[in-house]
Amino acid sequence: RTWWWRRPLQGPPRPAATTTRFWSFCWLVLGAWRGLLASACPNACTCSPERIWCSDSAASLVAFPVLGKRSEREKVVDIYIANQRKLESINEQDVGLYIGLKNLTVVDSGLKFVSRQAFLKNINLQYINFSRNKLSSLSRKSFRHLNLTDLILEGNPFKCSCDIMWIKIFQETKIPKTESRDFYCVNDYNQRVSLMEKPVPNCGKPSVKLSTHNLTVVEGRSVTLFCDATGSPPPVISWIFNNLISKHESDTNKNPASLTIKNVSSNDSGTQISCVAENSVGEDQDSVDLTVFFPPNITFLELPYPDHHWCIPFSVRGNPQPTLTWLHDSVKLNESDYIWTKIHVINQTEYHGCLQLDNPTHVNNGNYTLVAQNQYGKDEASIPAYFMEDPGGSSPFYEHISYMGPEDYGTTTNDFEDTTNNSNQVTSTGFPNDNEDSITVYVVVGTAALVCTGLVIMLIILKFGRHSKFGMKVQLKQGGLVDQMWLSLQDCDNEVR
Repeated sequence: RTWWWRRPLQGPPRPAATTTRFWSFCWLVLGAWRGLLASACPNACTCSPERIWCSDSAASLVAFPVLGKRSEREKVVDIYIANQRKLESINEQDVGLYIGLKNLTVVDSGLKFVSRQAFLKNINLQYINFSRNKLSSLSRKSFRHLNLTDLILEGNPFKCSCDIMWIKIFQETKIPKTESRDFYCVNDYNQRVSLMEKPVPNCGKPSVKLSTHNLTVVEGRSVTLFCDATGSPPPVISWIFNNLISKHESDTNKNPASLTIKNVSSNDSGTQISCVAENSVGEDQDSVDLTVFFPPNITFLELPYPDHHWCIPFSVRGNPQPTLTWLHDSVKLNESDYIWTKIHVINQTEYHGCLQLDNPTHVNNGNYTLVAQNQYGKDEASIPAYFMEDPGGSSPFYEHISYMGPEDYGTTTNDFEDTTNNSNQVTSTGFPNDNEDSITVYVVVGTAALVCTGLVIMLIILKFGRHSKFGMKVQLKQGGLVDQMWLSLQDCDNEVR
């Protein structure tokens, strides 16, 4: 017996089955995504791509919530924590992981301590709410680098001391008077005191004053700057400056503090020096720019090059600004509308510019010497310059192997001649020009030949036109016109020969 089975015929899938499979796939993907997110989110919290929410009091959160993946932490902008009595501290390694964080709220919890470097990496943080916690002190250094729009600290048992007076100052500067909040602390007698009504005594923000705001010194000499600071508690004084090359030493253990700069270098001219005084209440600073006087120094002088005008480029350092003078072949150059000095860039005590020449000719060839001078000294440097070949002979600069000829600038001698104006053009007389005479003869002969050809054509038309097969008839009022034109044609041919 032979057994066989017939395979049922398969037709196209029914629409209802296709829709069911599609929605099943969507729910599967959504469930997998939520599962991955939930696995990275702490058990006591609810997480979304930009927010972490931890408010379940039964969860008893002990440490600051941390997402597992770095890519997920960087997207979080808002963290809300409430009713977490066992959460007592915030450290740098906790909040610093959320570099994109803008809003941080920890309320109705057991927060007692916030590290001074807790928000060192959270430069985007704008809003902080630590209300109704157990904070007795809070350092200003934790927040001084942040551009906060609001800092809410109500309901904390702050101890009345100078360490919290900065909070009062912050609220007075950041919050409008119409919306100002009263801020309380607890004194030694366990009494709540309003800082708005009765500030903590003997607490004052520092005030700084420098001994001078015109710090000038001649290069190679020494100078001392003093800084007087007041405040309660006594502030800590420090000097701040960037890239000070000269040797220096400071004494901040005395008041006024001092900073001595020895053998001052000209490279330190323009350096900003600041004195900063800081205590628990706040900080203050005062700044001055160091000015160093020194003789001129020509640091750059190069061969001329063609631009909109010809330019002999140079760079000069000096303070005060040097006076610049040019010599042409050892003779003082009088500047005019055609030759002048132009400074293009000024960088502190360094000046970059050009001696610009408008359409120079061979007369301007020669040695150029730049002399820079101020009240502390002078410097000079020379450079040869060649602009155009001398029509009367060869130029010594053009023949010099170390000097760039006009072809090295990418400009031919004819280009220079075309760009000269009439006032600078040199006319040569007493020497015949054979090329110009030949051209004149060719022009005259060609013109005469053209005229004669035209007369021949007219003669043919007049002579044979009256018997034209097209029926053209030419009436001549004067019988001798053709003969006259023929004679004229012969005369023209004789002249050309």
